[in-house]
Amino acid sequence: LSHLSGIATLTNKWVKEVAATNASIRDTRKTTPGLRILEKYAVRCGGGKNHRMSLNDQALIKDNHVVAAGSILKAIEKVKDKFPELPLEIEVDNLDQFQEVLKTDIKLILLDNFTIEDLQRAVSLNNKKAKLEASGGITFENARKIAQTGVDYLAVGALTHSAPVLDIGGDLRTVS
Repeated sequence: LSHLSGIATLTNKWVKEVAATNASIRDTRKTTPGLRILEKYAVRCGGGKNHRMSLNDQALIKDNHVVAAGSILKAIEKVKDKFPELPLEIEVDNLDQFQEVLKTDIKLILLDNFTIEDLQRAVSLNNKKAKLEASGGITFENARKIAQTGVDYLAVGALTHSAPVLDIGGDLRTVS
């Protein structure tokens, strides 16, 4: 209970920090083994949104997948061939990769370690074609600036892996 309350409280702090922007705070799959469902529930209680629960919910093509497949387009093709009904998100590391993904029908793009300026450029190039998720290098101190770029989500692993514990006491008292 202390751990989950800490997650909900921290999430709510982040949600308030980006209030009055169009961005939502999202968790990641960086959760405590055996506690994923509870930790993700705590994020929702704090006003945040959940990323996928598992690979069964959504595929995420990351940089290693692109290297293994040979290109972004080949990686997308391989996942779509094997799992045609599964929603797909792809991670890009730069604007060139981003523009390559924009030529596809991908509806969710993770912008990994983009600068504020590159996030703004990606939002402009995107023209609301896909949902955009900023990830990497996000701190509480820069969250509002990132949200103001126009991205849809800020992915914050710290919500679950670094939340402080709420000190809940259970002291018994005598009644006089």
